[in-house]
Amino acid sequence: MINAHNLCLSFGEQPIFKNVSFTCNPTDRIGLVGRNGSGKSTLLKAIAGKQALDDGAIAVAKHANICYLPQEVVLQSTKSILDETYTAFEFVARMKEKKDALENLLAEKPDNVGILEEYAHVCSELFEHDLDALQAEAKKVLMGLGFKQSQLNEPVASLSGGWKMRVVLAKLLLQKADFYLFDEPTNHLDIVAQEWFLQFLKTAPFGFMIVCHDRYFLNELCTLIFELDPALYYALGSGERSTAKMYAGNYTTYEIQKEHDLALLESAFKTQQKDIKQKMETIDRFRASASKAKMAQSMLKAVEKIERIELPPKPSTIHFTFPPIVQPGKLVLTVRNVAQSFGTKQIFHNVHFEVERGKKLALIAPNGVGKTTLFNIIAGKLPVQTGTVELGHNVKAVVFDQDQTAALKLEKTVLENLYEAHQTIHEQKIRSFAGSFLFGSDDLAKKVKVLSGGEKNRVGMIKVLLQQANVLLLDEPTNHLDIPSKDILLHALQTYQGTIVFVSHDHDFVSKLATDIIELSADGVSLYPGNYELYLYRKRQTESEQNQTNNKHKSESLAKKQKPESTVGRNEVGALERTIEKLEKDIVRIEQNFTQLIYGTPEFAQAQQKLQDAKQKHEQAVMQWEALTE
Repeated sequence: MINAHNLCLSFGEQPIFKNVSFTCNPTDRIGLVGRNGSGKSTLLKAIAGKQALDDGAIAVAKHANICYLPQEVVLQSTKSILDETYTAFEFVARMKEKKDALENLLAEKPDNVGILEEYAHVCSELFEHDLDALQAEAKKVLMGLGFKQSQLNEPVASLSGGWKMRVVLAKLLLQKADFYLFDEPTNHLDIVAQEWFLQFLKTAPFGFMIVCHDRYFLNELCTLIFELDPALYYALGSGERSTAKMYAGNYTTYEIQKEHDLALLESAFKTQQKDIKQKMETIDRFRASASKAKMAQSMLKAVEKIERIELPPKPSTIHFTFPPIVQPGKLVLTVRNVAQSFGTKQIFHNVHFEVERGKKLALIAPNGVGKTTLFNIIAGKLPVQTGTVELGHNVKAVVFDQDQTAALKLEKTVLENLYEAHQTIHEQKIRSFAGSFLFGSDDLAKKVKVLSGGEKNRVGMIKVLLQQANVLLLDEPTNHLDIPSKDILLHALQTYQGTIVFVSHDHDFVSKLATDIIELSADGVSLYPGNYELYLYRKRQTESEQNQTNNKHKSESLAKKQKPESTVGRNEVGALERTIEKLEKDIVRIEQNFTQLIYGTPEFAQAQQKLQDAKQKHEQAVMQWEALTE
């Protein structure tokens, strides 16, 4: 569907990518990965026809519909959320208007062949595009992305930038393109909407290329990983080199394969260096002999022509040594009966929980429930309207803000920002700690205003971690970070001995850091001991039990209906009832087995598939039973 050949691009003296070639087939699910600045967004723009190239060509199949979602879109609209989303069906709406106009014409000229033929064509088009069904689907997609039914008639202009991006994403998904280019589509989605989006893409018939910094997403969705790495030139058969390589499998498979490739490269490098050394020793011996000097010169030219294998720079070994922290009391935070309203609208009430020393607690809720509001109340940024928030004995808390551009001094250097916040800590200690977050001496001398979003995030996190606090309150700490930077942060926070309360929309990060989950709703909070995967399992189990209860009630209600008169009908109903009963037992058994399985293993994936198949068969059997007993 998409063929790219030898793409090359530089911005001034800065090369972005070189000799990049790839093919995207209609059902390929490709994760586009690479460090910040490696050209991922630029490549997507080039494929979408929005970025000129220095060299190379991109060919797209004729009539293929390619949809592109950039990181940021300025959506200006006077329409409601629902009406703006309906513009994804403008073609169908125009056809429906045309149909109405043609019907009016036919009322006046019923025998006009030209009008009849055009009317037949329009009806045929509309038959393939049911506008009512499409509009129902639009509501489903919007609500999946986090909008409430009551919001849909509100104006787009009243939305924040992140919520406007959800409207743009909904419109793109409803266009049912042949292939999608997604540039960090999860940036503006909370963790609940992300899960819906993930399931949507899993069952979608189209292919896509996606930039995403969530390892969980890339593992669950992608069958291919395409890496851009300016530091590592992959040898091509033609003697040229490329800054990109396609790997089969998901992100974890890519990491394993890349590590294997680097091991082979290091082995080839050592062999080549040994060979060159031996040849140079021979050349030096030959130079000492007048009869062999000419041969030595010829051998030297051959050695100089050897294409040298280059090794990428090795990642630094990361070790964190935190400043000592004061031991707090057993309870570091107590929230009692907190409620919050904006005007006459109550956001939440009856929020009550305690946080014990050493816990790493994730605050989870869909957008709009008040997760950020509750976090800001705990952090002291908002006053408590009802209830109390108390810090425990000897607690020193520090807050990491989501917007580090506002929190840092942009005109000062990185080192100045860090040193001013920690004047009691020796400069060398600050430099060493900053080095663990990939800031070298040159980086520390840069002004903060020239840094990327991810780099500013890392500066802010260093400031927080050096403050010798025993409680960290972190608001979206992984924003703008690529996967390697996120791994460094995760390792630091896992090493940290204090208590953490955090908000994050990154599934992988929450899964690996949280020891407990607090789920916020309008009516209070629910505490789930254990990590995020255990929380999801319990949620699925609760939903399954509710579904079983509903199905039982439905079965009891249907059993009261008139039984089929024929023996054949009664036998068929009996067989279906036994099938339904068996499937319900199978579903319970499979769900119970999840507690014995490790998330992410092939056994876990097989169990998930079995559960999905059993639920589908159960639903079909119930539908057949209902049809026979009506």
